[in-house]
Amino acid sequence: MLDRLSSSQEDLESEELREDAETTGCTRIRDCQDRQIVTVTGTLRTVTLRPRAGVPALEAELFDGSAALDVVWLGRRSIVGIEPGRKLIASGRISMSRGRRVLFNPKYELRPLGRE
Repeated sequence: MLDRLSSSQEDLESEELREDAETTGCTRIRDCQDRQIVTVTGTLRTVTLRPRAGVPALEAELFDGSAALDVVWLGRRSIVGIEPGRKLIASGRISMSRGRRVLFNPKYELRPLGRE
């Protein structure tokens, strides 16, 4: 109890996200290796439109309490429900780009809003 009181809000959120990954049976992002097919869960920290090779691309940073990865949907300018603070589960093959883990065009499932 004392640990929870002395922990920062970010630490508490990270712990909650790690527990969520364990209960859903998802792989922790920090354990993901290049070219591995994974299912991960977390919260979207940022969502930006960033063209890649002249093609529109919606890019989001997914954080699960252990690490972050970039989720990229090529050819998309926006996707309903993909917004900062939203929780989701994403599946696909991890690749490494500029030293960061990336999931291109993953299958995804939006998690319910709020605490349910």
